[in-house]
Amino acid sequence: MRLFRAPDASLGRLDAAEAASLFAQASDIALVIDTHGVIRDLAIASEDLSRDLGAGADWHGRPWLDTVTADSRPKVEALVQGIAQRQSPRWRHVNQVASPDGTVPILYSAMRIGEADRAMVFGRDLRPMSQLQQRLLEAQHSAEREYGRLRQAETRYRLLFQLSPEPVLIADAPSGRVLEMNPAAQQLLGRAAKHLPGRPVTELFDRHGQQAVRALLVVASGGSGAEEATAVLAEGARPVRIAASLLREGGGAAFLLRLSPVQAPDRPAMPPAAATLLTVVQRAPDAFVVTDDRGRILTANEAFLELAQLATEEDATGELLDRWLGGLGAEMEVLVTALRERGSVRLFAAALRGEQGASTEVEVSAVSVLDSGKRPSFGFAIRNLGARARPEEAGREPLRSVDEIKELIGRVPLKQLVQEAATIIERLCIEAALRLTGDNRARAAEMLGLSRQSLYDKLHRYGLGNLDAKGGEGG
Repeated sequence: MRLFRAPDASLGRLDAAEAASLFAQASDIALVIDTHGVIRDLAIASEDLSRDLGAGADWHGRPWLDTVTADSRPKVEALVQGIAQRQSPRWRHVNQVASPDGTVPILYSAMRIGEADRAMVFGRDLRPMSQLQQRLLEAQHSAEREYGRLRQAETRYRLLFQLSPEPVLIADAPSGRVLEMNPAAQQLLGRAAKHLPGRPVTELFDRHGQQAVRALLVVASGGSGAEEATAVLAEGARPVRIAASLLREGGGAAFLLRLSPVQAPDRPAMPPAAATLLTVVQRAPDAFVVTDDRGRILTANEAFLELAQLATEEDATGELLDRWLGGLGAEMEVLVTALRERGSVRLFAAALRGEQGASTEVEVSAVSVLDSGKRPSFGFAIRNLGARARPEEAGREPLRSVDEIKELIGRVPLKQLVQEAATIIERLCIEAALRLTGDNRARAAEMLGLSRQSLYDKLHRYGLGNLDAKGGEGG
């Protein structure tokens, strides 16, 4: 703690009225007590605090102990004892009794006034800090829900990727090396698929096919849309048609390569596991719809029929999906265009209208698949957002950091999104604590549950404050 070097010269002589005004303005509540802890006078600067405490009208002449809750009495006794023993001032959290039947958390510190039998008690209302802690807790819950929603979306896309009967490869855009392939691609490529991950995708094809694939990837890297070419596999000499689309992933990009035999072989019977999986999709709580490339419904599960307020699947089959999804066909046009260009869409916000007029806020994820080289079909996973649990929004401003993170969904990896969300929330907490404590680093560290050195390290990391100053030494 640093005190004034020459208070007589810098402040001059203050009379009692000026000193009283200074004490009243320096805190939310100021008490004048004697060494026995009896309140002799008080001043309340905050109107809200004055109203909640009844302006302290019946405090004069009463022991301070009688105005606090039972659990705070030992703290008040310690403050009064410290005054008598002329100990260094310390801050203590005291719950002050309020009317009717309430309490107000106040942070108190006391100091003796000269040689007189009097002491000044300074108090700061802790309710703003409690409100900030509540806001931070709600922000944490919001981030956790976003993380859970992203994890569920990732699971849905992984399911569609693995279940798709169309062979699909994902290759790194700069190098052209294979990153991943689905089971249908492994079955089509045979033994060559075993050593393919990490190798250039061009190794799959014969000499002429390699040239065609290189040219295809160059054109697709321009991002103009899905490009196609025909090449012959090196193993088996089977001609295949390749459709390439560019996918943006954070700071990088990848190619989505869809393969289809020019002369499609007879398909084996559906394995029991695949049939079970289709049954699960049919009975899933989220709506799922399959349409042709014009948006006409081919099949829909029970959850979609419930949202659309339809009795049977026949009522939906053959109808355009935009009859229920979106407004005036605008959403479906955007979705279909994105599917044709990129092959998939994630977390698209829309509204779904039922036959009886009910409107539901939904979130749509979709994928485009080819069946034996024919025209593409679209699969739509539709999640009902109407019943989703939300935090109480009243009384707090929206968090800009969460909104900014939402805008990055689909452009950066999930792990990076979670890390950035945690970093933003941590910095907001530190900035708020410094504001509440008047840039007192020691008290801010105590408020946040950190050691002082840990707080200084985080201040340095985020470039906050004057790093040469070490803040106050509040207790």
